[in-house]
Amino acid sequence: MSIIADAEVVAELAAFGIRAFTTTRASGTFGTQSEEPARVVMGRWDQLRAELRSGGSRFATASQVHGNRVIVHGGDWDGWLRADEADAHASIERGTALAVTIADCVPVFVAHPSGAIALLHSGWRGTAARIVERGIDALAHRGCPAAELRVHLGPAICGKCYEVSADVARQLTGRHFGGPTTVDLRALIAEQARAASVRHVSATSSCTRCDNDRFFSHRAGDAGRQLAVMIADM
Repeated sequence: MSIIADAEVVAELAAFGIRAFTTTRASGTFGTQSEEPARVVMGRWDQLRAELRSGGSRFATASQVHGNRVIVHGGDWDGWLRADEADAHASIERGTALAVTIADCVPVFVAHPSGAIALLHSGWRGTAARIVERGIDALAHRGCPAAELRVHLGPAICGKCYEVSADVARQLTGRHFGGPTTVDLRALIAEQARAASVRHVSATSSCTRCDNDRFFSHRAGDAGRQLAVMIADM
């Protein structure tokens, strides 16, 4: 069974030779905290790399820490890179696959028609730290103006399902609340992207909590994790 065939695809980037998608529950977890044997989980990673190999030989991941660090990858390496403490990746050169693990946080796909790409993992901390601006700047400073970028917000917990404390809501919105409230991370990230001069912002309606039969959700008690993946094919 193809992992990519079961994924939710960002179809509008295909015209630029860019494959971008989020895996689903049907493909199984890509996280190592589940009860599945490590060999089974790692077998999925190997299968995914094999499915991506026609587009390039580089595959970049990192240990995620809910920060706003962006790693910009060059093209002078091969194989699977796992970096330390980063929640975003960018590549100007084609042929580098980027991947972040997701449960309820937002996978943010950033693309330029040239094939320059960035992929971000944005939970509430990353959103408050404006990680999307860091990703946009990583490409803009390398010849890809923000006005020419496409930003797509993938499957994540929706604004109706995501309840946070008043303090978290204040950090995200700058407003004061009398108690817990719901926030829409994708809407906040979209606002940040537009404020950074991005003109093309889109978002899926898929919610990891509402659509828990299709996606893993931390809020639903799942230990599983899906994977957001992006590659500009050679």
